[in-house]
Amino acid sequence: MSLSHSRKNIIALAAICLSALMFGLEISSVPVILPTLEKVLHGTLKDMQWIMNAYTIASTTVLMAVGTLADRYGRRRIFIISLVLFGITSLICGLAQSTSVLIVSRFLQGVSAGAMLICQIAILSHQFQEGKERSKAFGAWGIVFGIGLGFGPIIGGMIVAVSNWQWVFLVHVPLTILTLIFVLGSVEESSDPQAKKLDIIGIVTLSLTVFGLAYFITQGPELGFTSIAAISTLVATATCFIIFLFAEKLSTHPMFDFSVFRIRNFSGALFGSVGMNFSFWPFMIYLPIYFQSGLGYGIVAAGLSLLAYTLPTLVIPPLAERLSLRYQPRIVIPSGLFIIGMGFILMKFGSGGDHASWLTMLPGSLLAGIGLGLTNTPVTNTTTGSVPSTRAGMASGIDTSARLISLAINIAVMGFILQEGILSYLKGALPGTLDAVQLRSLAEKIAAGNTSSLKLGLPELSSLDASGAVVHAALVHGFGLVMLYGGIGVWVLAAISFMIFGPKRALLHK
Repeated sequence: MSLSHSRKNIIALAAICLSALMFGLEISSVPVILPTLEKVLHGTLKDMQWIMNAYTIASTTVLMAVGTLADRYGRRRIFIISLVLFGITSLICGLAQSTSVLIVSRFLQGVSAGAMLICQIAILSHQFQEGKERSKAFGAWGIVFGIGLGFGPIIGGMIVAVSNWQWVFLVHVPLTILTLIFVLGSVEESSDPQAKKLDIIGIVTLSLTVFGLAYFITQGPELGFTSIAAISTLVATATCFIIFLFAEKLSTHPMFDFSVFRIRNFSGALFGSVGMNFSFWPFMIYLPIYFQSGLGYGIVAAGLSLLAYTLPTLVIPPLAERLSLRYQPRIVIPSGLFIIGMGFILMKFGSGGDHASWLTMLPGSLLAGIGLGLTNTPVTNTTTGSVPSTRAGMASGIDTSARLISLAINIAVMGFILQEGILSYLKGALPGTLDAVQLRSLAEKIAAGNTSSLKLGLPELSSLDASGAVVHAALVHGFGLVMLYGGIGVWVLAAISFMIFGPKRALLHK
């Protein structure tokens, strides 16, 4: 009987780890194929941003809602539904023939992925209740999740090299079927009869706020930031955010309990969550474009170059845990953020030289990855460990939401900075050659990595002998500004985190 129970738990853990692997892969394997998608599907930089952001925003939308639904109707049941939907939407993504279809299917895929993520944690918590067994289960889950994130770029690159881009999505169909087989034979059903009511107003208004802000930043240059459409979007976004704040304050079962922000440890760690997703993760969307278009690497070489950026996030967390025990999170988390910032500044210098290559990018990439590895696990442990155990689920939900919201917004911001940086360089390098509309069109194409067909769309540029050099220099200039933004921004957040944590004696009083 005991052996049967043990086998069931092993199979259940395999199912949870497989779904965690798929979630991680869909975040980190897709960025490396974005330049390919831009060419094959004839998309723009904005399309590429929305292919990533649709997934991120959708995951944010369902996080807190699914947690409540799973508690009420059964975690196993909701997990199975989310897996089926993930498999179906992955199939649709792989069969998409246009960017619009891919963006919509990515949103639906993100909804199912966010539901999977919440159910993974809930099922692990119920299925593995003994201390040592529980620790091993969560450790295995974390390692596999990290492998999905860390090796995603090279896996995506190799899939395209041996097959085509569709299989980056289609590979999840057989993986989902295998996961479902494991789940049906091993995962126990569990629910919470005391589950709280669904905070529909909070969920809807927060989701609209994130979408509205990302839309304003992404579409602003095209609409005109002072246009009626752009200002109306901003006003609607601000209104949704205000309604969200009031709804959470007045609700008897709020999605976000703002009282936890009074806990210094929680708030200090939360700025660590924001910092990582302000800089490291959104830049991963754009780094493949730099390696492929800026350095001229193929998709596999770009994926291999990205390993220096992602692999330290797998190796460093055990060290981060030991450092947290010795020096406390109030030192380790801001220090990790500071190291991420140093990595970004080094990458800026490494990308701007005459002989830039993966080697000149290597020191900065490694430092950024090391900083992320030092920050990630201490942030998770501190946000959940600094509140009473009865509120740990809510604290984890706020932490995860902060990560995804920061990621969605900064994917948009970095894309805006990249495009505007390229545009400003072109204005100085090509005075009087192109009009404003042509310059912006050229900047959008360069930012998306589409440098091979520029002359076809802009015959005026083909007469310039140095057109290739101008395009390359503009791209490098734009990326330099993005790296500067990421570096300085995460340093500011590191300082805020350190100040909020406060002195050592403040940590003794939650």
